[in-house]
Amino acid sequence: MSNSSSISEFLLLPFADTRELQLLHFALFLGIYLAALLGNGLILTAVACDHRLHTPMDFFLLNLALLDLGCSSTTLPKAVTNALWDTRAISYSGCAAQVFSFVFLISAEFYLLTVMSYDRYIAICKPLHYGSLLGSRACAQMAAAAWGSGFLNAVLHTANTFSLPLCQGNVVDQFFCEIPQILKISCSHSYFREVWLLLVGFCLASGCFFFIMLSYVQIFRAVLRMPSEQGRHKAFSICLPHLFVVSLFLSTAMFAYMKPPSISSPSLDVLMAVLYSVIPPTLNPLIYSMRKQELKVAVRRVISPMFLKNDYFRFFLQK
Repeated sequence: MSNSSSISEFLLLPFADTRELQLLHFALFLGIYLAALLGNGLILTAVACDHRLHTPMDFFLLNLALLDLGCSSTTLPKAVTNALWDTRAISYSGCAAQVFSFVFLISAEFYLLTVMSYDRYIAICKPLHYGSLLGSRACAQMAAAAWGSGFLNAVLHTANTFSLPLCQGNVVDQFFCEIPQILKISCSHSYFREVWLLLVGFCLASGCFFFIMLSYVQIFRAVLRMPSEQGRHKAFSICLPHLFVVSLFLSTAMFAYMKPPSISSPSLDVLMAVLYSVIPPTLNPLIYSMRKQELKVAVRRVISPMFLKNDYFRFFLQK
């Protein structure tokens, strides 16, 4: 019987048996990672450099872009490296660091999306009180609460997960170190502590989702009462992408962490992990941030003329 003290490394899930498919996965993940870096990097630069984007919503977008960059950089580089060099190994400390970073960033992102729903609620339902309710100090406190809650959540889960004895080898059936997959190789009588923590996390996530849905019910009621069709269209174009991101993230993450073992399979687990850990950080700049006209104008100023000469980039920025 082995335990965590005798394990120096974990073996991650191989994507394919043939070299051609491994290189295909390398190219796919590398393209996704570069897209996430480009999109979120442009948002960070635009918000930081343009003084007209120093509003509460843009401040939260900046934090979201930082978290998205962190999420992508936590999982994808290792997956890209393993696919390129045909390896599976990740050190024990590297796996623990990956679990901590991922849980920290993904938790903070969900809490921040909850705060952003409150921002949209105040902006649309109580516009006259927007400045007083969402001043710079209040925004900084809410963002700090999101980051701090994610950090605390990560400390609890990482410490608890890696204190479990591992009795069933060191093979993690995922392309990164994911808590449910580590629990599978822990001793059957020891993992209930982490299950309880996951249930507590599920309750907190459900509470946040309930708050988000309640905010959007109020938002949609206010939007439908708007006399201007253009105003309704603008409000929906901003709010619906946010709701889509939250729904995709929460539904796939809950399924990955709470699904019964009887319906688990490597391909399904990888698909769910990609949907909640890879796709949202990559799509956020497209389906949420780039819907804001002022931000698109600022991004145009950031991008060099060399990119603007390219028809694809010019079409993308003028959408």
